[in-house]
Amino acid sequence: MGDPHRVGIVGAGFISRAYLSTLAGHPRVAIAAVADLDPDRAAAVASSLPSARAMSVDELLTGGEVETVLNLTVPAAHAPVALGAVSRKLHVYGEKPLAATLTDARAMVAAAAAAGVTLGCAPDTVLGTGIQTARAAVDGGVIGRPVAASAVMVTPGHERWHPDPDFYYLPGGGPLLDMGPYYLTALVQLLGPIRAVTGAASRPRSSRTIGSGPRQGTTIPVEIDTHVTGILEHTSGALSTITTSFDAVRTTASPIEIHGDRGSLAVPDPNKFDGDVRLFELGATEWRTLPPSAGYTAAARGIGLLDQIAAAEPRATGTLALHVLDAMTALLESAAAGRRRELTTTAERPPLVPLTPVEEWTAA
Repeated sequence: MGDPHRVGIVGAGFISRAYLSTLAGHPRVAIAAVADLDPDRAAAVASSLPSARAMSVDELLTGGEVETVLNLTVPAAHAPVALGAVSRKLHVYGEKPLAATLTDARAMVAAAAAAGVTLGCAPDTVLGTGIQTARAAVDGGVIGRPVAASAVMVTPGHERWHPDPDFYYLPGGGPLLDMGPYYLTALVQLLGPIRAVTGAASRPRSSRTIGSGPRQGTTIPVEIDTHVTGILEHTSGALSTITTSFDAVRTTASPIEIHGDRGSLAVPDPNKFDGDVRLFELGATEWRTLPPSAGYTAAARGIGLLDQIAAAEPRATGTLALHVLDAMTALLESAAAGRRRELTTTAERPPLVPLTPVEEWTAA
């Protein structure tokens, strides 16, 4: 392998720590630059990296020191930063969602294609052994023909632990846009693209009370629906149901279940990289756990970027993220209008990740 791939980070907030735990010192990459709206924060992160220096966003994009921009900004800034990078022929890998609006996301995908650069997007959790082992089982026919799936994410709300949870309850927030990318990306990995959706949503409370931090006891407004549920029609003919909620306390449901005419799979949390995949076959008397058979082992945030740099066909693509955003937007529009919505995008399932031990994907 030649010289490490030069990466510049835009956005040095909390999530950057998770990425740096994977990327800092990795033989495939060199963090060359760090930019943030807070220069002191950028300087603090850069000082911990021997190959990096702090700079402004404009300097990072125009200085010629990086090949790929790792875009870890807030959703509203995803499109401006990515479009600025793409216009200078830089590759981009960003946090989810791809953009704050479907219009911006389309523009990003089109601009990257026109510039001949790669656009990638989280979540990359689906590249770990949990979702990939489940996909290998589905593709291998162990449950027969897939006919249905369910995805469930419930929590009583982030205000109980988050010191500044306001944005979760404003337009652009909510349980679907916050956590839906993990579940919908996994469902597309497992069952293929979605052709249409039907949604329903509710808002039981008009305000929330912050439960921790310096603002504890402060009441904040709720301006979006906090319980969103829907039906997803996959082009394969399978039907999925999804529930995302900031209004429920707990569930015993598996995060995802896939049902076929010869068996059912219980799939682990798509917000994590690993976890047990359990199979109940037709005629069996109990569930059994499948050994990991696909995916990056011991993976963590940043594996999607490494895959983008090294793989012949990157898997965490902007096209897939656009399709997932289209599905989420359509679900919310369907819930508001009370009618079924057909999607305007599609995406091919990315290649299955062969079972790749950590020492192989970290090797130079």
